[in-house]
Amino acid sequence: MASCKVPPRKTKSRSTSSRKGSRNAPRQEKLTAGAWFERLVALQARLRAPNGCPWDREQTHATLRTYLVEEAYEVLDAMKSGDDAKFAEEMGDLLLQVVFHSQIAAEERRFTVTDVIREVHEKMVRRHPHVFGEKRARDAAEVLRNWEQIKAQERRGAEQRPGNGSAKKEEKPKSLLDGVPRTLPATMEGLQLTRKASRAGFDWDNAQGIFEKLREECAELRHASETKDAARVEEEMGDLLFAGVNLARFLQVDPEIALKNANAKFARRFREMERLSAGNGQAFAEIPRADKEKLWEVAKRGERNPETHPQKPRVKHPDEAAAKR
Repeated sequence: MASCKVPPRKTKSRSTSSRKGSRNAPRQEKLTAGAWFERLVALQARLRAPNGCPWDREQTHATLRTYLVEEAYEVLDAMKSGDDAKFAEEMGDLLLQVVFHSQIAAEERRFTVTDVIREVHEKMVRRHPHVFGEKRARDAAEVLRNWEQIKAQERRGAEQRPGNGSAKKEEKPKSLLDGVPRTLPATMEGLQLTRKASRAGFDWDNAQGIFEKLREECAELRHASETKDAARVEEEMGDLLFAGVNLARFLQVDPEIALKNANAKFARRFREMERLSAGNGQAFAEIPRADKEKLWEVAKRGERNPETHPQKPRVKHPDEAAAKR
């Protein structure tokens, strides 16, 4: 979501007769990316100021969490749409979240957006010694192995740093899986865990082995469902889903994005069934199950032949961002 909108001031054009086609378009100043970024940081500080926007002033890191996740997914959606203007807009909304959180932290005297930029710049230089140092990498796989080694060294250095509270805690055994946040969505966490294990050499020889594992887990889940043991059913379902995530990783598919696409496809077809049912003068919920299945097949065929069932493009309402609040 975007922050509170600042209404643009109206200005009169000196040559409106020669600019009728672009009269309503905002005038784009030719500034560098750095200058525009500084303006954005200043704008967010202004919105958070005592005489700024009441909504922006009420926000905290906790209240903004949902929007941070939403904006990331909206970037993915825009990326897939092929609409560059929408893609750029959603990337801007995501960038605003970084600026927003940094402004809150700056007000609490914890860190500033400058610290955020400096940290990631130094990290990228540090983790690319094959570009900025003397180390060499033969291929992308070696780059990733080096990346994990450097990350592990960074974690050890952070723990040994004076004043770091974690150094006082009881020493825990180190693992190659360290660094995978438990707060990630389950599919993303599973993807990162299996990816790290693979980089350590613990992986299947080919996808066939994972297909066999999926069949095995499916059989175990079916057997567990017959026992009526809820805890066991949950465990076996988790094993089946984990195997699916691992297969996606092996096939170089992001399971979170794949599932999001599948969700969207189901919703799209379901709405088409409702539309077809209404066109026949029937409420979808009231028609027999067999007729529902027929409508599902019609909806599927319509997607395969879009000229017979054209899909209306989704138009983003100007007030949609504000409505998220």
